[in-house]
Amino acid sequence: MVQRDDESHDRSEAAAYDRRRFLRQAGLGVAGVAGGVLLEAGASSASPLSLNAARRAATSGPTMPPGLVAAAKKEGSINLIALPPTWANYGAQGTKNTLIGDFYSNYKITCNSVSPDDSSAQELAAIKTNKGTSKEPDVVDVSAAIAVEGAKGGYFKPYKVQTWSEIPASMKAANGAWYGDYYGVISFGTNTKVVKNPPASWADLLKPQYKGQVAIDGNPGAAGDAFAAIFSAALAMGGSLDNIMPGIKFFQRLKAIGNFNSTDCYPANIVSGETPIAIVWDYLNLAYRKQYPTIKYHVNIPTTGRYGGFYCQAISASAPHPKAAQLWQEFVYSDEGQLAYLEGYAHPARYTAMAAAGKIPAKLAALLPPAGEYKGVRFATVAQIAKASAVVVKNWDSMVGGS
Repeated sequence: MVQRDDESHDRSEAAAYDRRRFLRQAGLGVAGVAGGVLLEAGASSASPLSLNAARRAATSGPTMPPGLVAAAKKEGSINLIALPPTWANYGAQGTKNTLIGDFYSNYKITCNSVSPDDSSAQELAAIKTNKGTSKEPDVVDVSAAIAVEGAKGGYFKPYKVQTWSEIPASMKAANGAWYGDYYGVISFGTNTKVVKNPPASWADLLKPQYKGQVAIDGNPGAAGDAFAAIFSAALAMGGSLDNIMPGIKFFQRLKAIGNFNSTDCYPANIVSGETPIAIVWDYLNLAYRKQYPTIKYHVNIPTTGRYGGFYCQAISASAPHPKAAQLWQEFVYSDEGQLAYLEGYAHPARYTAMAAAGKIPAKLAALLPPAGEYKGVRFATVAQIAKASAVVVKNWDSMVGGS
């Protein structure tokens, strides 16, 4: 996937890369559930200091259910898994203005964050393998497909946070077994030091001026946002959430004319110009824009085929620290936690409700592309993801391959 760089970068970036390597077929990638959530956002830039100040000004600290903080503090720690520090602003215990850092700062509960490179399927496996031990994950952050699988197997304990009503129905299990925390939309990122005219649509990518420049995040049979890129192309090329084949055929054509670059679009490759046009989740491309200012990175949502997907939180049914797990969920879905995701360029699940209530600081909203670019975003159901991923796994290597 994307966030892996050359050896000069730290291991947290490699962890973020591996986080998005999912199992094939039903467990693949960032699966969405039917019914999209549209955003309202401005477009500009702001400094980290002003953004942190804006977030703090917008929140006075979450009010928790009676007795929960005391009970969680008594447990003393929480087991987290598969949360790379550089992914969606999760951060680390000692990092201010991040989800994990602020959770620890607020409650002084030790955060045992392990295996940042684990996939969603591996998170569920960790619950099964470590069940009943002190090492079992208390909470997980998984794809919707794995969330559904875990709930079906009885591995998650239902819990509804105080802000439950503001999480869209399409992003949660009705009984509270799992619920979406943030989502992303497929985007185009362009190194404009190499490519002077960034593509705006999928059709643009067929132009001869982009020869050898268009890349995705690896093999879509194993990489979540590479799979999502194929789905986005399918929607733009006459396909549907029930028919991903036009997306595969589009990339087959893109390869035939020489525009498709099979090299994975790692940040190092984007910066060097080896893969100057990268098709990945918007929150990754937006983070690259900030991280690599010298390449004048242009980020936009394609004008057609807009496709999104999200991750889900869930509490283990046999969590060794059940109250700390509940407190974590309350924090994640509080105004403070949701704005922390936004600061990491991810769209928080409660964005629509918070925006309507005037809780989104303008400087944070400005991190995202204009609202108009998100109109018409489509989300697939878990069943549609399973069907589409099977088609990709069966046909990608023979029709396109090379990644």
